[in-house]
Amino acid sequence: MSDRFHKRLWRNAVSFSRSQEPHASIHAVEGLRECPTCGLFQHVPRLKPGHLAECLRCGCQLARRRRTSLIGAPAAFCITSAALYITLLISSLMTLNVYGRENTVSLMSGPIELGHQGYGAIGVLVALVTILMPGVIIGLMGAILYGASRPHMPDWTPRLLTWYDRLRGWSMVEVYVLGVLVAYTKLVDLALVILQPGVYLLGGLMLSMAAVDSTFDAERIWRSRDISPTLDDHQGHLLDVAHLDARNGVIPPVEHMLSCHACNLVLAFDHAVPQEEDMGDCPRCGQILRRRKPQSLSSATCLLVAGVVFYLPANLLPVMTYTKVGHGAPSTITSGVIELWQAGMIPLSLLVLFASITVPVLKIIALTIMIICTRLRSSWQLRHLAKLYRLVVIIGRWSMIDVFMISILVAVVHFGFLANVTADPGMVCFALVVILTIFAAELFDPRGMWDAAGLNGAVASPATGNREPETPSSDAPVPHLPSSDPTDMEPGRA
Repeated sequence: MSDRFHKRLWRNAVSFSRSQEPHASIHAVEGLRECPTCGLFQHVPRLKPGHLAECLRCGCQLARRRRTSLIGAPAAFCITSAALYITLLISSLMTLNVYGRENTVSLMSGPIELGHQGYGAIGVLVALVTILMPGVIIGLMGAILYGASRPHMPDWTPRLLTWYDRLRGWSMVEVYVLGVLVAYTKLVDLALVILQPGVYLLGGLMLSMAAVDSTFDAERIWRSRDISPTLDDHQGHLLDVAHLDARNGVIPPVEHMLSCHACNLVLAFDHAVPQEEDMGDCPRCGQILRRRKPQSLSSATCLLVAGVVFYLPANLLPVMTYTKVGHGAPSTITSGVIELWQAGMIPLSLLVLFASITVPVLKIIALTIMIICTRLRSSWQLRHLAKLYRLVVIIGRWSMIDVFMISILVAVVHFGFLANVTADPGMVCFALVVILTIFAAELFDPRGMWDAAGLNGAVASPATGNREPETPSSDAPVPHLPSSDPTDMEPGRA
């Protein structure tokens, strides 16, 4: 945000000192797509509904056409999500009865109780990802669908779509559902647990938000957005934006091209593009254009080292203390898994083991190997590392299960001398490990591994483009298939 503010100041200063005469030196390249994982530019065929295109080199999904309508289906699920979300805010999740005394917990109870116990920062984090962010995501989607349904898409729609893509992973309703499940299994042996309507509303919200994502076709939204005829470069100059069709065989040099990180528009300059330099604002979505993430390797390394520092105390220190009739003992993450196993809840204990212990270790080891390979300019197992990176990004947030479980237990098991659960410092360290490794994975640019190995110097043949989503992936290229919709996969023109 500060970069964009400084750029606006610079452009305003330049406008007073020199005339803004546009000149054609940039092209919007149609028919090409850069793989976000390996950085390979390749031709993408037009897709029929229900088909997707995958990168020929690393298997990353490049594009996908939904079978559902562009606006109708996601709008219906978005309205459903909004209704469930509003109702959930005023509903209770569960009630615990201990010797005739009852406590009821809602979404807000956990963050509030964590604040009362001196863990306000963790309470804010839990409230952010379980209460605030789902509402923000639903609101953003509603505004995006409204803007996309207008005859002329408003300028704020692309900005909201960009923010939706950035913030969607921080809405952790589905992770919170598993946290509620784990908390429930720990409470049934303690006292009488009565599930309230909020639990079912929470499950419905999880399903409806997943349905929004599965029916929303962001690619077609971007394609319906006009490309501006001019582009503001990093020096405040206006550049004309021409159009170039890569399917006609005219392909610019790879080192002259970059892809917008938000809308995936491929742009070609009349000179070699620096790896991390600001090249102006995207003519379609208005985001800053950079060929690669700035300071990716150093930022990811620093965050990863910080995560490793907190990992040991996160596993050695107790995360909570449960006392009953004045007696109790601190509990670590490992002891919690053992307790679930001994109680006969083997599937749930394996789930917690995977999410709370295996996933953080996997993220740390995987990111360490990727950073080392990039620094050594190694080409060792790059395809498998690319798949591992995508896995790390997907599963990273599921480690929050334990934090959510503790927030529920401290709120509902609050009976003084009879029974009480308090949070301990190990929970803070564990939450920091999760957040730091999530940021490390987001800031790390996996394309840098392939750049360092010298493998991003050509444009590939057409990507796999006619595979049904349900069938296993194939490495064999598939011939170009015409689409029943002439606008499919075609960049919108100004």
